[in-house]
Amino acid sequence: MKKFRKVLDGLTTSSPVNVGSAPVCSSTAGTPTAAVTPREIEVQETLVSENFQICKTVRHGFPYQPTALAFDPVQKILAIGSRSGGVRILGRPGVDCFCQHESGAAVLQLQFLINEGALVTACADDTLHLWNLRQKRPAILHSLKFNRERITFCHLPFQSKWLYVGTERGNTHIVNIESFVLSGYVIMWNKAIELSTKTHPGPVVHLSDSPKDEGRLLIGFESGTVVQWDLRVKKADFRIYYDEAIHSVSWHHEGKQFMCSHSDGSLTTWNLRNTSKPFQVTFPHGKAQRDGKKPESCKPILKVEYKTTRNSSEPFVIFSGGLSYDKASRRPTLTIMHGKSITVLEMDHPIVDFLVLCETPYPNEVQEPYAVAVLLEKDFILVDLTQSSFPIFENPYPMDIHESPVTCTAYFADCPPDIIPVLYSIGAKHKKQGYSHKEWPVSGGTWTLGAQTYPEIIITGHADGSIKFWDATAITLQMLYKLKTSKVFEKPKAGEGRGAEMVEEDPYAVQMVSWCPQSRLFCVVGISAHVILYRLSKHDATTEIVSLEVRLQCDVEDVLSPCEAESTPGLSDQSSHSPQQAPASPGSVTPEGLRDSIPCLKVKNRPVRMPPGYQAELVVQLLWVDGEPPQQITSVDINSAYGLLALGNCNGLAVVDYLQKSILLCMSTLELYGSSDPYQRLTRSPRKNRQFTQDNFCMRGLSNFYSDSKKRIRTSYQSLTELSDNQVPLELERSRSPTSVPYPTSLHNDPRSFPEPVANLKASHYSPVFHLLDNDHVNGHCTSPTSQPCVAGKPRVPGPEGPRLSRRGPGRPPFRKAQSAACMEISLPVSHTEGYASKRAMLQQLHGVSMYSHDEHHATMYSWSEKESRENSFSRSRSSSVSSIDRETKEAVTTLRFMESCARKADTAPAPSLWVGTSLGVVLVIGLSIPADEEERLDEPVAVAPSGTVLMLKGSVLTFGSLDCGGSLIPSPYEVWRDPHAPEDPDRPRKRKLVNFSPSSSQEVAGDGHLAVVCSERQAKVFLMPAQTCLFVHNITESSFVLRSDVVSVCNSVCLACFCANGHVMTLSLPSLRPLLDVNYLPLTDMRIARTFCFTNGGQALYLSTPTEIQRITYSQEMCDNLQEFLGELFTPVETPEAQNRGFLKGFFGGNAQTFDREELFGEAAAGKASRSLAQHIPGPGGMEGMKAAAGGVVGDLARARIALDERGQRLGELEERTALMMSSAEAFSKHAHELMLKCKDKKWYQF
Repeated sequence: MKKFRKVLDGLTTSSPVNVGSAPVCSSTAGTPTAAVTPREIEVQETLVSENFQICKTVRHGFPYQPTALAFDPVQKILAIGSRSGGVRILGRPGVDCFCQHESGAAVLQLQFLINEGALVTACADDTLHLWNLRQKRPAILHSLKFNRERITFCHLPFQSKWLYVGTERGNTHIVNIESFVLSGYVIMWNKAIELSTKTHPGPVVHLSDSPKDEGRLLIGFESGTVVQWDLRVKKADFRIYYDEAIHSVSWHHEGKQFMCSHSDGSLTTWNLRNTSKPFQVTFPHGKAQRDGKKPESCKPILKVEYKTTRNSSEPFVIFSGGLSYDKASRRPTLTIMHGKSITVLEMDHPIVDFLVLCETPYPNEVQEPYAVAVLLEKDFILVDLTQSSFPIFENPYPMDIHESPVTCTAYFADCPPDIIPVLYSIGAKHKKQGYSHKEWPVSGGTWTLGAQTYPEIIITGHADGSIKFWDATAITLQMLYKLKTSKVFEKPKAGEGRGAEMVEEDPYAVQMVSWCPQSRLFCVVGISAHVILYRLSKHDATTEIVSLEVRLQCDVEDVLSPCEAESTPGLSDQSSHSPQQAPASPGSVTPEGLRDSIPCLKVKNRPVRMPPGYQAELVVQLLWVDGEPPQQITSVDINSAYGLLALGNCNGLAVVDYLQKSILLCMSTLELYGSSDPYQRLTRSPRKNRQFTQDNFCMRGLSNFYSDSKKRIRTSYQSLTELSDNQVPLELERSRSPTSVPYPTSLHNDPRSFPEPVANLKASHYSPVFHLLDNDHVNGHCTSPTSQPCVAGKPRVPGPEGPRLSRRGPGRPPFRKAQSAACMEISLPVSHTEGYASKRAMLQQLHGVSMYSHDEHHATMYSWSEKESRENSFSRSRSSSVSSIDRETKEAVTTLRFMESCARKADTAPAPSLWVGTSLGVVLVIGLSIPADEEERLDEPVAVAPSGTVLMLKGSVLTFGSLDCGGSLIPSPYEVWRDPHAPEDPDRPRKRKLVNFSPSSSQEVAGDGHLAVVCSERQAKVFLMPAQTCLFVHNITESSFVLRSDVVSVCNSVCLACFCANGHVMTLSLPSLRPLLDVNYLPLTDMRIARTFCFTNGGQALYLSTPTEIQRITYSQEMCDNLQEFLGELFTPVETPEAQNRGFLKGFFGGNAQTFDREELFGEAAAGKASRSLAQHIPGPGGMEGMKAAAGGVVGDLARARIALDERGQRLGELEERTALMMSSAEAFSKHAHELMLKCKDKKWYQF
């Protein structure tokens, strides 16, 4: 039991952390906290550092930038390799495993050891890896690094332990899979081709053993040369020279002929009886010439598969590519030829690879293909070959997370158990039709639902305005329901002139969501400065959507020319801080031709039929003011018990009563202070006449921000998936997505891209509408769309706040595009040496607006070094002129929270309140007076008034939390869900049912108050309310800043979880703020991760690891220990199917393969040892060698014992099976012998 003593005043705290000369907490500016009678608060803190450990749990989504595909036809599991070195192994739903090569090299090829529980990967760094799949977390057993040759192709025959490896030089090496050592047997390229050949045949593009004879290896070279090599006599049986490059080769199962695909779009069939010329040459998509000439060349056929069936004499010929060049606009295709039938399947994305799934693993049997697995750049499909229409199978994996780029995420653990069935039943009605009726063929592995499971839901927001609800229970992911927010608005019609130009290219992109699982209210914040409120209903309805328009914007400052902007000394113009709540006329245009009081989007003003599900009830839109567009909304919160919705941006705060459909409060942040403003702010000089340019009239897309030199910053979502060392084609550049941001080609900082005299720049009163800091460069790239081009040797000198429009430069619209989180690949700075301004610029991009923290100063006519500013700014006196000038900048509302709290010191009981956090590190508490009676609530107005309470921290405020004095979390009150469109029951009138968790209900003494937890990007503090005294303070980070934080429940207790820009994941105890966990989890992070990282209860979190994948992690030791129970088994013992009996005559006359002992040819005794310099063997951590090399200890001994037991158990199982077979055989023999004895018992010797 720990006892924490309250402090006597607000000038000291019980924490030993030094916070400088600034007061750590105060109730009003300049007024110290009144003394409090000392008494002890007993809090039982049960969390210790041993309760926390961070590890990855599961990865969902489509593998980003896929490169290779493999399938085990016996185990029925599938593997996909990616360009970043990742491998996804998939089986039945629930069996989903992600492996990562430490080198990060691209996976070139995958080869399963069929029915052996192992996988071979060939990577772009010329290394082979052997993965053990007989454990839930696959590990590398061996690695083999080639030093002098580059790997181009690999082939592993069925039930063989010798792997053929082709190289770029044209040589073929042989690797022993068991020991992962090179054999001395090598097929050199100059031995494979004829001595008279003067040119090099090129890299090896194909290797396969003949189905007829395993002792003959078919080698295909890129130049068009094909050689069949007799492994026994070490010479070529035949050589084929063709004048077109070869891309792939496929055997007929009888081994008498094979088919090649070529770069001119042709397919050639070769018969082994006559290899001087092809048996058949076809151009499947080529136009036949009338004069008998060769058809026109087509696009290359990159791969062909030649498969036979029992029911038809006609084989399946399946290939990708080969279209005519005159059809350049057509999409990628997969062609299926069966007899005279040719079916062309058009794909939405380029084909990376495909495999034909067959019934038998033996290459010399009739193949019986039943499906085609097609790996696309952004999708994975399976085509059913057993039906003539070739339908696709319904994919059970969540491969469509990236259907539209993900812009935000939300994670909810321990949801109400009835919410998932409701969403699933509604979403099932909108599923696509036309899928194959057969079960998903990839059905390997086993998975069972763990014992300790609870409902979990993940919500993703997308660039097209869609919202997806996912069932994430027990580390699976299944889509429940999809909502399209764009249906609320009218579609912009073509030819509307300036009205159409107002809407940017992705006007419905989702910025953030707020969801109350108990009341099922759902709030969506869009990029066009709008908030949509949804209610869940099981019934369809036809209603009108109420629209409220809020004029939440400061007046426009003067416009100066660029020359004036640079020469103005820094005097700022006076403008009102208060938003204009009463527009002159709806949708008006001022006499100067400016847009005024016009929303960015038009809500449908007619009755709209809404299907069951989430139905829009209210839309709140911010308006244009005097030609200036509304600023993006930076924070939102909704409370169903209060019936209120709050939203804020860099201009101020608005509170909406969604029950009465009215605006209760619309104020700038400065007005919220009243007389309690802790900063001295200068008044502004009178304004000059406004001047406006032609570019004020519309909001353009993101592309207009990047002109000339800025074009390099822009890259598309599509280009990210096609990233390569080659230059991006012009067509791709033109088709780039407007929601994208750069994928930097260099990951190091370029010092030349930073202007040197940063310290001596004249700081001005930046307009916080969209402008980032002056030095907003990250890793050598300018990240601010509104920043001026930097001229070498000449720093960019901004003007005063007046010239807002001219500072943007010509042709730049005032609306800043929200950059898609899916495309963010800019590394965040991880240390203070990388530039403080860059960190702030990244945080500003994260929130979508300029953030000004009071520990950063930009002063007019003053200059100091950046280091001095960083170290001394927070401790600098608040009354200094420098600080006073800095206070004039606008203050963004960064977080909002409705909760039961004591807003004033004099309050004796908690009451409804709204906590407001700002970018200056200030916490404001607004009191709410809500009528208690339900009828009065719908008629009487809600009173909203600032309480005058002001609390302060370092850095922008991120999170609020409320605890009782026993340390337990106090949830926000809510209204129990009721269907708004359910039929009325006259006997049971519908009433609102509210659930309130007030601090007094959980405490014996109501007068003890409660604890308020506040976390900013630098600090965390715990305040005692209503005394407003700071009990504990902890400086979270000095060299970085917190990106995400939340008060979460872990192990039946509460803690504060934080994710920093330098990649650290931290947890702090509550209320004492003791560090419990600090792990450098992500050494280099980027904006996509920063935007999508979120914590939830139960010690879980997630983030978008790639533009197409969600990575879930846990920071709970308990879940790490129990993780093995949740994961699926990749390997299951399956009997290998027996080979078909070919029959005596067929085997005799067919010249079937004689016995071929590879060990005798490739072993060290016959072939000798390979050169040590050719390849280097590296023991993997998954093998016994790696385990022996690991540090000793109990954990290592247990792991070794467990693996040994598994192996022993497997051997015992095999021994038991053999023993049972021998016993049954012995019993049968004994029975027959006894019968024979009885039969011959009475016979004489001459009767035999």
